[in-house]
Amino acid sequence: MDGLTELECFSVELADHIATVTIRRPPVNAQNRQFRDEIIRIFDTLHDTAEVRAIILTGAGRTFSAGADLKERPGLSGQAGAYPRHNRMVRAAFDCVMECEKPVIAAINGAAIGAGCALALSADILVASESAFLSMTEVDVGLAGGVRHVLRHFGQSDARLMIMTARRITGPELLRMNVVSACVPDAELMATAMGIARDIAGKVPLAVRAAKRSFLLTEDLPLHEGYRYEQSQTVALSTTEDTREAQRAFAEKRKPVFQGR
Repeated sequence: MDGLTELECFSVELADHIATVTIRRPPVNAQNRQFRDEIIRIFDTLHDTAEVRAIILTGAGRTFSAGADLKERPGLSGQAGAYPRHNRMVRAAFDCVMECEKPVIAAINGAAIGAGCALALSADILVASESAFLSMTEVDVGLAGGVRHVLRHFGQSDARLMIMTARRITGPELLRMNVVSACVPDAELMATAMGIARDIAGKVPLAVRAAKRSFLLTEDLPLHEGYRYEQSQTVALSTTEDTREAQRAFAEKRKPVFQGR
């Protein structure tokens, strides 16, 4: 894909309207400045690639991402302005996943710790392998962060349990807590994520993108204002060619052909 060449920390594959983004920064897929620069470039590109309808984000090896690369922690340098610049880049690395208009499925294949946990929680749909776990370890080292990302997918008590104890929450526990949509044997993880991605890719692309916008924009809105926004999306979609094609295909009992307009 244009703009996604010479990646050091990731690989990107595209097939059947599904992009698979794999973190490849051994040994534990830690996040450094290069990592963040590349993930922003990747998701901004996929946002604008019409052929892409769903995205899977996963890690190579036995780790999803073990968090931030501590060798780059700005507090160690004492340089004025280092923390604001660092924090801005960290936020952007998560925001690009949340703000990408294509749905993102996190296939959590192993440890997702600290910034790795926040990255997984930035996705729209989470699936985990049985050997995977999420952990926010900031209280172990006297730091803070991750609460708002955790609250996107965890209930209030479980979010506090996770943040305040730094416990590892395993795949089966995540399923019990309703954080992930599936917890499967390691060998079945990618097939499970791909099945969800294929289901999404088969729907009206404009409607799927509108649904993601609605989730993102109405998350903190009261019911009345949130539903009113969603109704405005329905009105806008009703005049599109893809919606007309979906309705024709349904009536004619055939597979629709979408044009993205």
